[in-house]
Amino acid sequence: MIRMSSRVRGAVTAVIASTLAVGLASCGSGSSSGGSTQTKGVTITVALFGAAPPKASMDAFTQSTGITVNWTTIDWDSLQTKIAAASTSNTYFADATDVDWSRVGQEGKLGWFLPLEKYLDANALKADMPQLTSFTYDGHIVGVPFDASYLVTTVNTEMFAKAGITTMPTTIAEYTDDLRKIKASGVAEHPLNIPFAAAEGLSTYWYETTNAFGGTILDGSGKPQFTSPDSAGYKAAQWMVDAMKSGLVPPGNINVADSQGQQTLMAKGLVASTFADYSGNVGSLYNVPASSSVVGKVQYLATPGVTGPTTNVSNPDGIGILKTAKYPQAAAKFIEWFTDGANQADFAGVNGPDKVMEGYFLPSRLSGLTTLTDKGTLVSGKELTAMLKTSQPVFPAGAPTWYPQFSNAVYTNLHAAATGSVTVDAAIKAIADTADQLSK
Repeated sequence: MIRMSSRVRGAVTAVIASTLAVGLASCGSGSSSGGSTQTKGVTITVALFGAAPPKASMDAFTQSTGITVNWTTIDWDSLQTKIAAASTSNTYFADATDVDWSRVGQEGKLGWFLPLEKYLDANALKADMPQLTSFTYDGHIVGVPFDASYLVTTVNTEMFAKAGITTMPTTIAEYTDDLRKIKASGVAEHPLNIPFAAAEGLSTYWYETTNAFGGTILDGSGKPQFTSPDSAGYKAAQWMVDAMKSGLVPPGNINVADSQGQQTLMAKGLVASTFADYSGNVGSLYNVPASSSVVGKVQYLATPGVTGPTTNVSNPDGIGILKTAKYPQAAAKFIEWFTDGANQADFAGVNGPDKVMEGYFLPSRLSGLTTLTDKGTLVSGKELTAMLKTSQPVFPAGAPTWYPQFSNAVYTNLHAAATGSVTVDAAIKAIADTADQLSK
């Protein structure tokens, strides 16, 4: 599976926005399913953007439940369009499908997904899934995270050591000074990876950096919290743009997307650090000889904050039951199985390659991460578990229904500020104006 932020969402934003406008006019927020309660001997369709679990695992699920799964893989953008089209026209598309963290506000308000607390043990989920809060809207669980994703800081420890850095930084000031030392020493001409291409990855990088500076993006009413030069969001934007202008960031990064920078810069030893990287990348990318020249050299760093290490923001994908599902009870049984901690550990490789789900990163359940860590099959398992426990939603009150338009304003204006075509102050004002208009 590809991580949420690596997907190009700009092309689908206009389509989704227009579909949502229709949906807001035609759909209420309390839609209920007219589907069958039958589970035995039925076939459900599960539509997601990644590869299916191994056939043997799926066969075992069918044998134990009597439910056959028709797994359909659809690219992320097309999947969002299909979800919107089926929900607004009240037609069947799939029983279970993707619920992206950034779509929870929209899909929750429109009632496109059934409230999962009616089908699953909500208390058990909350106790074992720290990121469940990102999938709650108006008290209802819209989806369940099926693998963990949160933004982390990664560092090439060999490059830091070559620059004479013996103690890892714990604050943003120390981190910035260390990057300057690496540049000045000639270890890396441009030591910091920031993806300044006008795409979603730039938005999420700013969210994590804002979090590190000690603030949030929007309040509970959707109003911007980053307009003052003294605010965390403003400081984060200034820090990112200054890093580009001072040469800490490679000039070519103005057109580099997040996953591209991780694969062609961080994994190739051309930069020394990515401040907002993907959880799981050390084991799944940087320590893989076929894709990396820095095997064993990159580690997670507790994300530097203003006065010390800070928390990490979440950006996971979830799975939910569409309101137009034919077999919602059967879909719930599949979701329960798919997000089970032991199964997630299998998908991540704890019991060998035969049970691995291609592209699966990290269990969304703490129990699954603990299993991987205890068996020694997860690189930096203890560190990743600690980060998951304290990971926070980008928007504590939930993603707003107008998130795609907001994100577009974020990455468009931050990209412009990095090119020098606008000032940071003008970029921040444009982003804030967008939030103010959309939140009315």
